[in-house]
Amino acid sequence: MDTSEKDFETSVFEHLCRSGYAPRGGEKYDRQLCLDPEALFSFLYATQAKTWDKLKTQHGEQVKERFLRRLTGEIESRGTLDVLRRGVTDLGCKFDLAYFRPESTLNEEHNRLYEANMTGVMRQVRYSEKNENSLDLVLFVNGLPVITAELKTPLKGQTVKNAVEQYQFDRDPKEPLFRFGRCLAHFAVDTDLAFLTTQLRGVKTSFLPFNLGFHEGSGNPPNPNGFRTAYLWEQVWEKGSLLDILNHFLVKRPKLDGKGKPAKEWELIFPRYHQLDAVRRLVRDAKANGPGRNYLIEHSAGSGKSNTIAWLCHQLAGLHDSNDRRVFDSVVVVTDRRVLDWQLQRTIRSFEQVKGVVTAIEKQKAKELADALNQGKDIIITTLQTFPFVTEKIDELPGRRFAVVVDEAHSSQSGESNRSLKEVLAARNLEEAAQEDAAEAADDEDDINAAVETAMKRRGRLENVSFFAFTATPKAKTMELFGTPQADGKIRPFSLYSMRQAIEEGFIVDVLKNYTTFKVYFALLKKIAGDPKYERKEATYLLRSYADLHEHGLRTKTSLILEHFHGQVKDKIGGKAKAMLVTRSRLHAVRYKQEFERQLKDLKLPYKALVAFSGEVTDPDTGLKFTEHGMNGFPESQTAETFKASQYRFLIVAEKYQTGFDQPLLHTMYVDKKLGGVNAIQTLSRLNRTHPDKEDTMVLDFANEADDIQKAFQPYFETTLLTEPTDPNKLYDLKRMVEDYHIFLEEHVEDFASVYFSAKGKQEQIQPLLDAVVVLYEARPEDERADFRKHVSDFVRLYAFLSQVLTFTDVGLEKFYQYTRHLLRKLKLPKSPLPVEITENINMESYRIQQTSSGAIKLMNEEGELKPISALGTGRPNQEDEAPLSEIITYINEHYGTDFTDEDRVNHFAADMDRRLQDVEGLRRAMDIHVNPSEDTRRLAFDSFFGDALEDMIDSNFEIYKKIKDDAGFGAVFRAVMYRRIAGQLAGSAGGERH
Repeated sequence: MDTSEKDFETSVFEHLCRSGYAPRGGEKYDRQLCLDPEALFSFLYATQAKTWDKLKTQHGEQVKERFLRRLTGEIESRGTLDVLRRGVTDLGCKFDLAYFRPESTLNEEHNRLYEANMTGVMRQVRYSEKNENSLDLVLFVNGLPVITAELKTPLKGQTVKNAVEQYQFDRDPKEPLFRFGRCLAHFAVDTDLAFLTTQLRGVKTSFLPFNLGFHEGSGNPPNPNGFRTAYLWEQVWEKGSLLDILNHFLVKRPKLDGKGKPAKEWELIFPRYHQLDAVRRLVRDAKANGPGRNYLIEHSAGSGKSNTIAWLCHQLAGLHDSNDRRVFDSVVVVTDRRVLDWQLQRTIRSFEQVKGVVTAIEKQKAKELADALNQGKDIIITTLQTFPFVTEKIDELPGRRFAVVVDEAHSSQSGESNRSLKEVLAARNLEEAAQEDAAEAADDEDDINAAVETAMKRRGRLENVSFFAFTATPKAKTMELFGTPQADGKIRPFSLYSMRQAIEEGFIVDVLKNYTTFKVYFALLKKIAGDPKYERKEATYLLRSYADLHEHGLRTKTSLILEHFHGQVKDKIGGKAKAMLVTRSRLHAVRYKQEFERQLKDLKLPYKALVAFSGEVTDPDTGLKFTEHGMNGFPESQTAETFKASQYRFLIVAEKYQTGFDQPLLHTMYVDKKLGGVNAIQTLSRLNRTHPDKEDTMVLDFANEADDIQKAFQPYFETTLLTEPTDPNKLYDLKRMVEDYHIFLEEHVEDFASVYFSAKGKQEQIQPLLDAVVVLYEARPEDERADFRKHVSDFVRLYAFLSQVLTFTDVGLEKFYQYTRHLLRKLKLPKSPLPVEITENINMESYRIQQTSSGAIKLMNEEGELKPISALGTGRPNQEDEAPLSEIITYINEHYGTDFTDEDRVNHFAADMDRRLQDVEGLRRAMDIHVNPSEDTRRLAFDSFFGDALEDMIDSNFEIYKKIKDDAGFGAVFRAVMYRRIAGQLAGSAGGERH
């Protein structure tokens, strides 16, 4: 048996010849011209004989030589791809060098010319005039070489790696055939794996995987009929497929410089296998089934999603069905990434072969959109904010058919959705700031899903619209809206390129490989004489937040971050590494930015930090207002671009740049915010972009456990599936639960419906119908109101969602939905504010940040399952469980404390100083607000007494004394704590009680 490379080469060659390629001998190749002239002229004679005769009359007997000179000159200046697509003109005679499959089959002559294309294959092509080196295979289209391949077989000890090295070391990129744009792709192939490049750069040549993937990872599955890589010559290089790639997929465009502007250097883009496969299957399904279908494309970060969207849009725009009718009159691209929308727009435009195909809605959005839709523009790019208007216009064009391509079904990176209300509120402290911003972030999820649900044609599938939704992290609702139901009842994405495959193929970096978690240990001290009671759960939450967000904690974390970056990160990525700090709220971002600036200055470190947050923040301690613009010193729109500068090493963010932000130099992330689910993946994935000098990443997490991060990533590591669709009968269960409260009756619903669904109905008629029920609702006990309102809300949300997926014929259910939807807006619940004053009654006694885990967070090689929507809980607040403050503090200290060292446990030292200071009558008088109303003066007086007391205590605990004296930061914190404690106690004693 022959196991040689030659036998492998023969198998590939013979298959191509059997499938429509013309076998061409190596002697047919002209090394100087880099052509197969005989094949070229055979094609021209068969397709453009009249034009050739016309040229012949002008050139005479030298027509071939002169035409070949003209053709090679055009290829050298324009590239093979452009010549194949647009042809060559010689002395007024226009020649097509290839004919591509027409969108419509009505033109029989075009179909004949398409069939006349001549694809050829040569073995052992000696390509150089300088030596006798040869290529294993070269593929030609009408005499022009388009693909080269080096083949290896592991059975002889040669693998794809050897093929790659052969291109890097033995194939001179200065050779005419290997110059950029002459040959369009170079494949390194063995019997198991395939890689490709579009540009040879010697030893710097970078090859990309071109494999099917195996078990949602890299590589190729076993092939029962032959070689694992047989798909390459059986599918990709197949004659029709190759011509389709040349026509629809290959793109030559200028690279971007560091400022995002076109540079002088060009790039040639060849689709990766998963991109080619996804676009072709989507187009094939849309052609066969027409509009009215939904598709979910789950492609990991690093998948080249923008390119996939661009290819899909251009092909959908020209797609015709079997009756030669356009499947879609327009393709509408919807993106929620407002700041980065220009990137997708640029990509789609760069794939445009005919000017005017792409229309971007930028200024007068409503008018521009209306005009574009009315005129049937091929590709229309718009944002989520204008999406409801799109569906309105689609309603007005019932005879038209549309494809809606949704870019990234997740929340916006700007965090602006509900900001207008927040702008009029000012958090009193860091705890409130974290709570408000966390609630806002939760409300901002699934913007696109919500828009699709709301804007779809009066809750029902749009039969004239197909949705193509792209996301790396689909949630259960996204899966059910856009996913493909399977025979087993589960719902899967139509196309998958997994996180695991992207990591294994080297397109993204594994951000969980170096993950370190920290835990904050602390002990609290009650500073008031009384022992007020608080609701245990709420108080525990606030005290835990108080410790996490304590000013001393921010200083400690900042110091740790700077020490870690300077010691372990700064030299990464060739000394260009950058870091991102993810904070809990905008106020935290402000405080961190100030602390970074102080410590960077004190430590004389050569780094700068930028901050990113939306709107205006008021610091409750100082009353000062802060904006991103004001703190950075330049417009908000320039933050991402400025961060590229070498001196800026830190980006401190609050709900910005946590999705859709691509900066390959980001190496380390410091996390001081709870992350969960999809938000954890999107945030941490800011690190996964590759860079030639990037070998790893690091995460230092102060807020999350390793197990929680593992649970967030696991469903999206391989295949994501929804275990089952949402049970529609839950609607009837919820309806019954709402009715069981007997707050309104069926007649209320019917009276409302008779007005609401009447063309003559007026709002003033339905308001009294709702108000009468609101009165009955408000008369019920608080816990009953909470449960009722939640069940009404659950019904409304579930009906609005399921009506996108199912077609309901229950008229009564629709009436009940419209009634409860409007009633819900009038049902109010009393809000019980958290007892934030509790933090004014305690002090920090001890504090320590301690590493709890370090290393890789491992993900399992298994399918990730999402559960369907469920909504049958209660809405009542937790039963109150009040406890004295002292008991709550004891619980906190037991659960969050540890064995503190003498340095950490400052409580004994502080208690001793407390007693000494209170015995000083002069201090008592100096701190009396009646004697000394000025806060500044009282602080200065306290500092003097504090200094005297500290010197008297040098023997009580020299280590703590020394730390206070030598560590300016610690000393300042300790002094401030003591001031607040003494001031509070003396204020309390003014009423006659001494403690």
